[in-house]
Amino acid sequence: MSQGSPGTRDSAQADAAKQAARQAIDERRSELVALARVLHDRPELGFEEHHAVAEVSRVLEGAGFHVESATCGLPTALRAWAGPGPLSLLFCAEYDALPGIGHACGHNLIAAAAVGAGVGLAAVAEQLELKVTVLGTPAEEGGGGKVLLLERGAFAGVHAAMMVHPWHEDRLGANCLAVDHVEVRFSGREAHASAAPHNGVNAADAMVLSQVAIGLLRQQLPAGQQVHGIVTKGGDAVNVIPKQTVGRFMIRAPTIEALATLRPRVERCFEAGALATGCSVEITDLCPRYSDYVADHRLLERWRVNAEALGRRFSADDAGAPLPTFSTDMGNVSRTVPAIHPLVGLDSGGAVIHEPAFADATVGPSAEQTAIDGALSMAFTAVDIATDSELRREMMER
Repeated sequence: MSQGSPGTRDSAQADAAKQAARQAIDERRSELVALARVLHDRPELGFEEHHAVAEVSRVLEGAGFHVESATCGLPTALRAWAGPGPLSLLFCAEYDALPGIGHACGHNLIAAAAVGAGVGLAAVAEQLELKVTVLGTPAEEGGGGKVLLLERGAFAGVHAAMMVHPWHEDRLGANCLAVDHVEVRFSGREAHASAAPHNGVNAADAMVLSQVAIGLLRQQLPAGQQVHGIVTKGGDAVNVIPKQTVGRFMIRAPTIEALATLRPRVERCFEAGALATGCSVEITDLCPRYSDYVADHRLLERWRVNAEALGRRFSADDAGAPLPTFSTDMGNVSRTVPAIHPLVGLDSGGAVIHEPAFADATVGPSAEQTAIDGALSMAFTAVDIATDSELRREMMER
């Protein structure tokens, strides 16, 4: 591939490739929009996204990709690829939903944007001597699908990984916290709550005391550390002392090192509840630990230029507004592969992710443009990587 002198960008080649990528995405725009809508209308929880995988696979196969199902032994993961290489670029497609509120995190748009970016880049993969992969990553919402795929080799040989996330405004990134997802189970002894309460060991009391202890602990937590959860089982009958209670909690910190320090402090709160009531307690990890996220700023700078060319504006970032805060298993990927995870705005009427109104906002004209702009901006950034000789070399040598 001709790229001009070392350390330079072949502007003519890049412009021509971007135009070809845009044309490929435009030609399949209606199909990408339909994909986002059909995923929205049939939300599936983590590791249960069989319909989503079938729909994503169908679109990619129709675009000429080789598609592999059940990637790395995960039934609802998929890998689709096109192009000869040797530069290997990957787009992550999420498609799991949330219990009760469906696609309130907009993963239907994430999937459509990743597929669109793959379609656009595949149109120029041969001339740019690259391999494009769309990786379907299940169970981002508390299942750690990307962590499992990373551990099982799905990112091996990849030189850069990209995804975009819908948001209520355009942002270059977020403060992505490291997190542990845990289940806490207290076991006590049943008894009649009126006739013989003294014979019981109350597992519900153990849960309440633990939550009080966590609430007090929060007063001493450094900024950025968080603990929150829900009780998924509080007992079986009002007139029976609960033998067992179960809760799910998230323990978050700005870095994995800080999380390793916070985790034992939170565990002692649960142990205190067990000790005070005479219950036993079992703390189980629900999925692998999510790392904090580190963006590759070389890629992010190029992504911003491409997004701004599409009309996106990053006024909040330029004004120094606080970064959004959440967690993602893309953090683990970013620790291994150069990665970006910017936020693409849509008109949500002020709703933020994980609110029912945000799920409603992930269909319609604004949401459709978010998916298309996400696809175009990622495809264009991939072209920049391929046609900037210095950046291409750095990516391939890493």
